[in-house]
Amino acid sequence: MFTVTRADGYQLSTDPERLDLDRVHAWLATDAYWALGRDLETVERAFAGSIGFGVHRPGDGRQVAVARVVTDRATFAWLCDVYVERAERGRGLGTWLVGGVRDHLAELGVRRILLATLDAHGVYAKLDFQPVAADRYLELDRRVTPITGKDQ
Repeated sequence: MFTVTRADGYQLSTDPERLDLDRVHAWLATDAYWALGRDLETVERAFAGSIGFGVHRPGDGRQVAVARVVTDRATFAWLCDVYVERAERGRGLGTWLVGGVRDHLAELGVRRILLATLDAHGVYAKLDFQPVAADRYLELDRRVTPITGKDQ
């Protein structure tokens, strides 16, 4: 398990017992453009098969941010579901969270981390993430039916 405490008392942890998945579900399903409408069962299954990172507020320990990593814990990781509670934004928690994820994965030997974002390029650039060569990556996306354009 990985735990680190920031100078102001915020704590980053991979302890699954500390993850408040009901809270994470509420954030993702109602306020995260990539997961709107995601049901609780899907959130629970996704975190069960991943490394979950929670940021907890000093004092009361309430979870205020989350990130999920799908990884083989050896060579590759997909960073996803990065979310900071709106009331906690502006404190550098997102950058600190992703930096902690990056550093923990480096300790495991993971050398390639991918992610996707529409609007947070600046956050990730601060941590040395770079755009990928689009002609090298392929995708099979079954979220939308190619013929009808409707969700499956």
